[in-house]
Amino acid sequence: METTAYDFLRRYDFEDLRRRIYAQTAEDVERALAQPYRTTEDFIALVSPAAVPYLEVMAREAHRLTIERYGKTLQLYLPLYLSNICSNSCVYCGFSKENKIRRRQLTLSEIDREVEAIKRLGFRHLLLVSGEDLRSSSWQYYLEVVKHLRPHFAQLSLEVQPLSTEQYHALGSAGISYVCVYQETYHEAHYPRYHLAGKKADYRYRLETPDRIAQAGIEKIGLGALLGLEEWRTDSTFTALHLSYLKRKYRQTRYSISLPRLRPAVGAYEPSCPIDDLGLVQLILAFRLLDPHVEISLSTRESETLRNHVLPLGITSMSAGSHTEPGGYAEQHADLEQFSINDSRSPEEFVAYLRSVGYEPIWKDWDTWM
Repeated sequence: METTAYDFLRRYDFEDLRRRIYAQTAEDVERALAQPYRTTEDFIALVSPAAVPYLEVMAREAHRLTIERYGKTLQLYLPLYLSNICSNSCVYCGFSKENKIRRRQLTLSEIDREVEAIKRLGFRHLLLVSGEDLRSSSWQYYLEVVKHLRPHFAQLSLEVQPLSTEQYHALGSAGISYVCVYQETYHEAHYPRYHLAGKKADYRYRLETPDRIAQAGIEKIGLGALLGLEEWRTDSTFTALHLSYLKRKYRQTRYSISLPRLRPAVGAYEPSCPIDDLGLVQLILAFRLLDPHVEISLSTRESETLRNHVLPLGITSMSAGSHTEPGGYAEQHADLEQFSINDSRSPEEFVAYLRSVGYEPIWKDWDTWM
């Protein structure tokens, strides 16, 4: 009997699922498109190569579903990097402990300088990000930071190392309403190729993290695979399966999907399974058609042109003017960044574009805790 996502997902073999995806036919795609409510079986067809000729049809339906559920609105958020100190050795990450970079963790006074700069930009939703180091960036450090930041922002989210249920509960009580934890790849047999050392090398512990987040009562959970590590259609299907498991087991929780592609970083890792722009568009459409309610986020990893084009196809939140290094808003430190961003528009420029195409930027969606 399944008790966690690990128990559920181990039913599926990565290579078997990949073969199923690539064996889909036009008839399978048309059958999936005809469904009023779609399942992960339909997702397999919609993400398959057989669905590529149907992208225009999928785009029209994805746009209709998004407008019906969200209207022409877009939530805005900004990542605040607290530290680039990391005890993991991950071959694709600029923060990997193997990389000879300058390390820094923000103090509360340094965070105050970041807050001043961020507030001038207009953001009310902050995503706290950090390298994964259990000693310097402990959960108590995050708790202190959250309590310090809570009076300044309507929403605080977290993207750090996996924590325990009790620790998530304490952070939720302090003001965290959303936690992102990306599995990077769901290919368990290949997972050690990318995660050579550190706590992140524990595949099962990471995979079961959303269970702990939900059990702690956090309102929203973010899922995703790092696109480029393994075959992207299959990894994304595992993400869809993971989402289906969580929705069924934790009905009170809201969910978000992110679609991060590998970007240039220190270490110069080259993805072995790159995904092109057309593939990313297909993924956005497939997730929107699978679930009209799931939130879909796209960061400044992507270019201005691509983000403009996919905006109407299912995206519900984006960042703008992002920095991926600690202390990057008050004073830029390119040598500390996790990866280089792609869309370099300022928040003002990005908002001007949104309004020019009839979209309303949402700086503050709701107050989750007072």
